[in-house]
Amino acid sequence: MKFVISILLAALLTYAIGIYGNLPWWSFVITNLLIAVAIPQKPLLAFASGAVGVGMLWAGLAFGIDLANNHILATKVATILPLKGSYSSLIILTAFLGALLGGLASLTGSFVRARKA
Repeated sequence: MKFVISILLAALLTYAIGIYGNLPWWSFVITNLLIAVAIPQKPLLAFASGAVGVGMLWAGLAFGIDLANNHILATKVATILPLKGSYSSLIILTAFLGALLGGLASLTGSFVRARKA
């Protein structure tokens, strides 16, 4: 149950920070760290909850934005990057990057909690 709550909180707070906060894009890392400190979990579960929460959110947002402009922007960005113009690869890369950052932030929070105890 703590795992599911952590995933939902990670996704919700990441979205809220991104939409309503006048903060840098990486501010969700701090919220994921605080979630992992507040909700005790083993390090692997903490990493997984942060990674799933942020990764799924970023994938969904990237896919929604991509659909809204008929893949035009994503295709151009994927052409600049070494992705051969594949907009789906760009969405996967975006989700992976978000998952990695969210997971590492939650893992750090889990280690901080273990060190504090």
